Amino acid sequence: MTKHSKNNTASSIFSYAEYKKLDYGTKRQRLGNESMRRFDACALCLQRARNPVACHKGHLFCKECAYTDLVTQMQDIKRQKARLENLKREAEEEQQRAREAARERVLLEFEKGQLGLATQSTISTSGAESTDSSRGTKRKFNFDASTVEALAQEAEEAALRQIEREQAEALKHKLPDFWLPSLTPTYASSGPPTSLGDVKLQTTCRGGNPAHPLTRKNLIPINFTFDTTSSGQPSRSGESTPASETNQEAKRREEERDPICPSCKKGFSNSVLMYLMKPCGHVTCKTCTDTLVKPAKQCILCDSKLEDKDVIPLMREGTGYAAGGLAETSKKGIAFQG
Repeated sequence: MTKHSKNNTASSIFSYAEYKKLDYGTKRQRLGNESMRRFDACALCLQRARNPVACHKGHLFCKECAYTDLVTQMQDIKRQKARLENLKREAEEEQQRAREAARERVLLEFEKGQLGLATQSTISTSGAESTDSSRGTKRKFNFDASTVEALAQEAEEAALRQIEREQAEALKHKLPDFWLPSLTPTYASSGPPTSLGDVKLQTTCRGGNPAHPLTRKNLIPINFTFDTTSSGQPSRSGESTPASETNQEAKRREEERDPICPSCKKGFSNSVLMYLMKPCGHVTCKTCTDTLVKPAKQCILCDSKLEDKDVIPLMREGTGYAAGGLAETSKKGIAFQG
């Protein structure tokens, strides 16, 4: 057993206190309740939601933040589609230029062959093969429009393949530079999209992981119930107080109020499970939902008819306890190398 003291510097291991004082290695720590957003906070701006709306998975947003994010995603999709169309058009133009170059090469070789300057003809006429190989027999060769077009197409494709082989052979002797990532053999870039499969064609919800499809018409308005008894009565000295200050105080007092369950008057927090009624937007706690809402299949506040799929649990970032969340921070460092 080692001795843990101030003068014990020759030990091969560290005590817990000594390890905590050192600043090396990877350190992890789970975030507490203070580092988690509130249950009624927007998943985008992280502030208390204004005109709150929710998706069908229970993620809560401000109405303005949700609409702005969805419009931004649609604009991004439109830009990606336009970029993909430009890439397709450029690829078609490049292919057309390659075919024109192949056609010019075929014509040049044909002219050289007619002048007797070509040593070897690269044009093969598969339709001119003779079935009789005996000498002295007169062969008859029939030409028609379809045969000429097929032979010309074959010659152009052969010239195009020859051009591609020459270009590949020319690039083969060019060694890649290791200091240029784009020239390395293992270079993989996430640049412009190459097909429609690479383009995100559906707007998604940013509050969940993994993201799920979301559209503006699928957003559900939330109608929280607030405690009116603790808000206090408005002041009766309206003659001496300006109307603007009164409105500001009333608005600030309303923002400071916390939502409650309309049935049991229990205050909502991160430690309370909440359920949203999709048709009306009212929110109740888990106990009232299991005992009152689900058996009766109607909202306890407005008596709206409900189905099983209309009761949506609202998502929370944490459970209200120090170790109840999944958020964790880490600091990476280099350990001692023996």
